[in-house]
Amino acid sequence: MDLANIPVLSLEADRDDLPARIGESFRTFGFAMIRDHGIDQDLIDRAWALTREFFALPEETKRAYHLAGKAGARGYTPFRTEVAKGATEKDLKEFWHVGRDLPEGSPLADSMPPNIWPGEVEGFEDTFKTLFARFDAVGAEILSAIAVHLGLDPRWFDPAIDDGNSVLRLLHYPPVAEGAGGAIRAGAHEDINLITLLLGAEEAGLELLSKDGEWLSVAPPEGAMVINIGDMLQRLTNNVLPSTTHRVRNPEGERAGYSRYSMPFFLHLRSDFPFVTLPQCISADNPDQYPDVITADDYLQERLREIGLKY
Repeated sequence: MDLANIPVLSLEADRDDLPARIGESFRTFGFAMIRDHGIDQDLIDRAWALTREFFALPEETKRAYHLAGKAGARGYTPFRTEVAKGATEKDLKEFWHVGRDLPEGSPLADSMPPNIWPGEVEGFEDTFKTLFARFDAVGAEILSAIAVHLGLDPRWFDPAIDDGNSVLRLLHYPPVAEGAGGAIRAGAHEDINLITLLLGAEEAGLELLSKDGEWLSVAPPEGAMVINIGDMLQRLTNNVLPSTTHRVRNPEGERAGYSRYSMPFFLHLRSDFPFVTLPQCISADNPDQYPDVITADDYLQERLREIGLKY
């Protein structure tokens, strides 16, 4: 398996030329890597430990936090629930979602339910509320660089993501048992949201599909974060910034007996944000491919049905 040659950019040292460099990386791979992102390593280490502690709980304990009818928006989603769009085998994973806490009386409350927290894991709520806020801040910085790259005001995305429907997902891929058939840890898919921020996992397996149709391994160096474009940003930019297909393949040999943990932060727009294609991304060679105006929540609900989280 070849390694994707994605440059590792610094959120501090490369600040002045970050828009150009991250834009080039996104246009080439749909992915970028960022170090010096400012999220404290002690916080990250604590989050990994609590993630392992939660998923080690008995199945019946975890399932008590599964909220029926909420499309996995908050709390626990059991093993083999989600399916990649167009796939037939459900993914070999279970996960927990932490969302944004809205102010009382928010008009967005209907699309963003309150969080729930597992009482069995001490420090879970405080740790992941803090980590959510840090991801949120870093994501806003990345979007600012993207805005400049697109010829927009650096703060163009700020009102679009204010009280956005972002989600921090704690993922557990259990050891892969014999008889999994054609199922893999995460089937080939594109993310729904604007951008995804991903802390590197200890176990390998993340791969992107290159423009040449080859699967390339994505392996961020220690302390770096992987950023990838989601379908919402692809739609907004008229496919100028591509949402790249990726997957998490099954391990082989003795590594099949190990769990894999991952913490992606799916940065979303406000639920009521209307999709209107950016004018600077429309040209004679690239006419508007998304003339219909829909809200971010309309788009999200449609996609949740496609991946089996909503019926």
